[in-house]
Amino acid sequence: MSQEQDVQRLTDTMAKFTAYIGKHLPTDVEAKLKELREKETKPLAKAVFMSMAENQEAAARLDRPSCQDTGMIQYFITAGAKFPLLGELEEILREATLEATRKAPLRHNTVETFDEKNTGTNTGTRSPWLDWEIVPGDDGATIDVYMAGGGCTLPGAATVLMPGQGYEGVADFVFDVISSRGVNACPPLLVGVGVSTAAETAARLSKKALMRPVDSHAHHPNAAKMEDLLEEGLNELGIGPQGLSGTASVMGVNIESSARHPSTIGVAVSTGCWAHRRGRIRINADLSYEIVSHQGAVL
Repeated sequence: MSQEQDVQRLTDTMAKFTAYIGKHLPTDVEAKLKELREKETKPLAKAVFMSMAENQEAAARLDRPSCQDTGMIQYFITAGAKFPLLGELEEILREATLEATRKAPLRHNTVETFDEKNTGTNTGTRSPWLDWEIVPGDDGATIDVYMAGGGCTLPGAATVLMPGQGYEGVADFVFDVISSRGVNACPPLLVGVGVSTAAETAARLSKKALMRPVDSHAHHPNAAKMEDLLEEGLNELGIGPQGLSGTASVMGVNIESSARHPSTIGVAVSTGCWAHRRGRIRINADLSYEIVSHQGAVL
């Protein structure tokens, strides 16, 4: 098979996968929503959870996106240095976004900044957004596809704390963000927290935290403990599904961190809505693939 044919094959795969995740929640998110629905005791919140489940069933049955806001497409790529189409991958994902927009269909959400013009294709300047990590020696690629909707993007915030504010300051910042703006993001939320040396590095990590499965834990035991404490505390706010009050405000809290400068604590928060539309696919060197995030998925 020629390289041109390989490029088209991978473009078709990624277009179908991108369209698919707009209509089907990942397995871990579906399981968490079911758990929260069964635990909910307030009648109105219970009814909201039931409507969420009915919405997902209808989206699958009718082959339609599960939310009218199909977001800005973002790809988080962990690619081997020996992946055969590494140099072509950026254009492949751009074309996949174009194709998914036409066929899914996806709402036109890409507006050129300062021009204030919708491109009508979900592509534009640095759009779709690509986040890269290169793995030496590997010949495959793992790609997380994320639909960043307007509502779940609105609470996003980052700052740099004085070192004396410590991890208590990190917790305070998370609570300030979720309590003041979390209701805009269609709860229950998956909360991604980045802790790093600067605002921009923390922000990147907070978004990558949203790619982790719900109920997963950070590798560092202190970070994992903080995840549990934040989840417990945020649920005590009683925001509830769609902000109408209830037992569950969040699906979980995921923390990603890096080493930092001793004089700074960068912290950022990103949120995913209840319809947390992200998917992970592993592409092998021969372009065969495995869908990691959606059990039993067929493209």
